[in-house]
Amino acid sequence: MLQRPSRAVCAAAAATAALLVAGLSGPASAGTAGPGDTPAGLSAVDTLRPDAAPPALLRALERDLGLDRHEARQRLRNEAEAGATAGRLHHTLGTDFAGAWVSGATSGTLTVATTDASDVPAVEAAGARATVVRHSLADLGRAKARLDRAASHDTALDAPVRYVDVRTNRVVVEALRPSAARDLIDAAGIEPALTRTVRSTERPRPLYDLRGGEAYYINNSSRCSIGFPVTRGTQQGYATAGHCGRVGNSTTGYNRAAQGTFQGSVFPGRDMAWVATNSSWTATPYVRGAGGQNVQVTGSTQAPVGASVCRSGSTTGWHCGTIQQLNTSVTYPEGTISGVTRTTVCAEPGDSGGSYISGSQAQGVTSGGSGNCSSGGTTFFQPLNPLLQNWGLTLKTTTGDPGDPGDPGDPGGTWAAGTVYRAGDTVTYGGATYRCIQGHQAQSGWEPPNVPALWQRL
Repeated sequence: MLQRPSRAVCAAAAATAALLVAGLSGPASAGTAGPGDTPAGLSAVDTLRPDAAPPALLRALERDLGLDRHEARQRLRNEAEAGATAGRLHHTLGTDFAGAWVSGATSGTLTVATTDASDVPAVEAAGARATVVRHSLADLGRAKARLDRAASHDTALDAPVRYVDVRTNRVVVEALRPSAARDLIDAAGIEPALTRTVRSTERPRPLYDLRGGEAYYINNSSRCSIGFPVTRGTQQGYATAGHCGRVGNSTTGYNRAAQGTFQGSVFPGRDMAWVATNSSWTATPYVRGAGGQNVQVTGSTQAPVGASVCRSGSTTGWHCGTIQQLNTSVTYPEGTISGVTRTTVCAEPGDSGGSYISGSQAQGVTSGGSGNCSSGGTTFFQPLNPLLQNWGLTLKTTTGDPGDPGDPGDPGGTWAAGTVYRAGDTVTYGGATYRCIQGHQAQSGWEPPNVPALWQRL
């Protein structure tokens, strides 16, 4: 966990301070729309608007991923189309699906894994590279769930990180000692062929320390970072990390002015919270970028494994990296959290709770990790969509308030703006049925017929 203690408590907390940090296709033309998708030719790039990425984000991608400006833009376009292609293939392959990831400097290659060789033509027809593996994503997910259930607080501290690695088709256990990983695998009763042990010296910890990435202070003591401004009805506030504060804790802003109160907080288990602010603070659709510039947030569509992602925090500012694994479990000294995303982005104390964004799409809030922004490290973020869904919050975006359906012409159906949809969910709209292919929070303008990158007509 990455929370920054105040100067008054630094000496006492130094020994235990937590470090709170701690769908893929080829080129854009490879995306394919399912039968009935409208309007014709509308792509994921049109929907997710990666070309609208601000200069500050592009500069961070160039610096941290070794890209030039053209490559950074192309990477964002490819990743937008890749997520939609992977989502469609996930549902086409069904139980054979074993994961997907992008690769290459500009994410120009989408690889989709399947357990059935007969699926290869369908994968290749969609513009992706196919690989045939032994274990389905569902099988690996069940194995990881058994590891999580077997991981007690004491036994998991030496094997603190567990995740499904779709690239190697294994459940990976990162451990300080190989024997700790073996003990955990044995306790879970998992077939050894499903697992891979990686020796690591890292001991992830939370990152302690209304624009995303700005500092705030808890009970006039420790410091964390704002994740994303949100609303719940007329109440304004922001999403952040659960380990930063408990329900009832008060907050002050970066300027030490009275700000708000924690309304909900979950940690461990998950690492998510939200703060309701007073009338002096206004939610904006921005994250604080390099040099204090505004980075616009337009939605919360989940990025795929291998995609670029950038983080804003009140200690280290803007840094970028890539998404390594989704649905990771990690054991901190305070307990285990599950469902976080593992990344290569660096962070330091005080960055906790801050914003992770891919292109213009909000991804999550900084949880914990290891290392720093001098030597690098591994960091984890709590995905945003489950946080929004848990408390009925609406992400503030540049396209208006997702909680306000606007006037879609009263088409009828079950789709509703402001609802968080997961891949596989089905809705009706205008007399047709659609299936969600990428997790996101719905908003006005993103009605299913208009966004084939997010919905497939059945």
